[in-house]
Amino acid sequence: QVQLVESGGGLVQAGGSLRLSCAASGRTFSSYAMGWFRQAPGKEREFVAAISWSGGSTYYADSVKGRFTISRDNAKNTVYLQMNSLKPEDTAVYYCAADLREAGGKLDSGSYYYTRYDYWGQGTQVTVSS
Repeated sequence: QVQLVESGGGLVQAGGSLRLSCAASGRTFSSYAMGWFRQAPGKEREFVAAISWSGGSTYYADSVKGRFTISRDNAKNTVYLQMNSLKPEDTAVYYCAADLREAGGKLDSGSYYYTRYDYWGQGTQVTVSS
């Protein structure tokens, strides 16, 4: 079992920044990969970013590349999503997720899909005003 709790969402103007945090508990955090997804009203949940167990490998959606940065602190059992140059189209509920496959916490092509992930947080709302 893994419990995930997101925080850091809020209302920000276009061009602003937010940092989301996701605190994990229940399993050895450094043994699994993590991802961030988002879901806007009326839309499907979409991939945002993923990070391997060590932080040495990261993936990003094209829509956020160059603006968002995923990172993790295994000593604090926390993964972060730094979001800069925010746009109104970034408005969504953001979810963190844990991939507990027995693959050593590495990323692969499946890391882009929500079906890969075993545990999810409750989500945090990000609203970007124009």
